[in-house]
Amino acid sequence: MTPLASRMQDLAAYIRAHADEPLPLSRLAEAAGLSPYHLQRSFKAVIGVSPKAFQAAERLKGFKARLRAGDSVLGATFDTGYGSTSRIYEQVDGGLGMTPSAYRSGGAGETIAWAVRDTALGPLMMAATGRGVCFVQFGDSAEALLAQLTVEFPKASLTPAGEAAREPLDAWMAALDDHLSRAGPRPDLPLDLRGTAFQVAVWRFLLSLKPGEVVSYGEVAAGVGAPKAVRAAASACARNRLAVLIPCHRVLRADGGLGGYRWGLARKRALLDAERAA
Repeated sequence: MTPLASRMQDLAAYIRAHADEPLPLSRLAEAAGLSPYHLQRSFKAVIGVSPKAFQAAERLKGFKARLRAGDSVLGATFDTGYGSTSRIYEQVDGGLGMTPSAYRSGGAGETIAWAVRDTALGPLMMAATGRGVCFVQFGDSAEALLAQLTVEFPKASLTPAGEAAREPLDAWMAALDDHLSRAGPRPDLPLDLRGTAFQVAVWRFLLSLKPGEVVSYGEVAAGVGAPKAVRAAASACARNRLAVLIPCHRVLRADGGLGGYRWGLARKRALLDAERAA
């Protein structure tokens, strides 16, 4: 590890220890012995995200830990430096993925409706909360997909789409099946993103890609402002729960090879071939 990388790792530990405090860039620069500009560039190059994003993720991590330990939402909010409950609700998208009170109980009480449909690429399950689609997965059978959904959301109430949810889920799955089977447009659906700050940044970058456009993992990392975080970008693609809707199949190796794909290279190749043909 280079001296600069070691210094950035030390600074990350400092931010982690003081995540509940105001940490302006000037304070961090003084702690690291660098100019604010040099610090910003160096931290992002080594850690993969900006100091501000890193602190936000660490603060949210501390908030989650306090909720899991049984703290009240109000107590956890102020103890982790948010200052008001409105500030933490701003972090729900991509952070908690649900309200703080629902997260405090491990997702218990949250209802996730699901449905399965046969598609050109095999059985597909889509599941959604009141915020949007939280799970789109290919699998070998409806039973295997339901088991996977249970692993992802062990304390939520999982229910087959009933009357209240069937209409939007059916329409959304039909639109996605049309995209897969007949080269229709990729449906623009409400998404319930759940991941770290860096993962969500990668997924949102992928959402900006045009149909048929492919990028390398290095280009994804550069696209989110962290050009050296190539492995982290690849990991974020691998952790995508929303097949096709977040088009991680459009990310290739630098040499043009397919790389990996959570749902199998045959599906990745089929998706790319269909988009190129369209």
